[in-house]
Amino acid sequence: MRGRPIRFSLARRTVIDLLHFAAAVPTIPVQRRMSLGPLLAARAACRERPRWTAIFTKAYALVAREIPDLRRAYIGGLWPHLYEYPTSKANIVIEREYKGERCPFSILIKNPAGRSLPALGRLLHHATIAPVGEIENFRRALRIAALPRPLRRLLWWLGLNIGLGRGHFFGTFMVSVYSALDAESLHPLSPLTTVLNYGVINAEGMVDVRIIYDHRVMNGANVARALARLEEILNSVLLEELRLLAKDQNSTIQT
Repeated sequence: MRGRPIRFSLARRTVIDLLHFAAAVPTIPVQRRMSLGPLLAARAACRERPRWTAIFTKAYALVAREIPDLRRAYIGGLWPHLYEYPTSKANIVIEREYKGERCPFSILIKNPAGRSLPALGRLLHHATIAPVGEIENFRRALRIAALPRPLRRLLWWLGLNIGLGRGHFFGTFMVSVYSALDAESLHPLSPLTTVLNYGVINAEGMVDVRIIYDHRVMNGANVARALARLEEILNSVLLEELRLLAKDQNSTIQT
């Protein structure tokens, strides 16, 4: 049987470049089984339900406010060191169709801890429906992917190994989930310090949540503490925001 060669699309080149640099990062997953029953109920009470991605992203950024490790990155080069950012910047993976192919793209959101759930939801919604060419993060990824591989890899290396530029172009943590497809990834790869990942939330609000972390930056025990704190914040700060949101939406309908 004779097959045919297929050239890499621009989007596939981006994935290949990401994995090239992710392969050099010694990542380890840490998982916690969380009980989010009240949060599930509060979200269900909202007329316009916030995306789970928005809820988890904001909660994780709030945890990162308290735990500096989650805002740090390993910077290589001639002088390897850690670089700490004052605030978080989320790198959220979104699947889009581009030129007949379903492709993963990343949207960057500055300081998600300081944004409301509706505001985060609007940003995510725009990234899922707007033409790919209208979204700056997507356009930049495609422009770089169109370059010859040596130049692409140089730009990636510079972006990941200059502290200020790394945060600007890649963010401080990644969110990558498949739970909407009733599936979950156990160990997603990324060149970033941490990846937040969660599975399918069942009817009782039980869900497996993972942080995949760069062991050069932090230790597993601190990641376990971060997961415990994440569950606390989901069941307190985010729970309260959802209840207030549901109340505001109901009062708007009555008015």
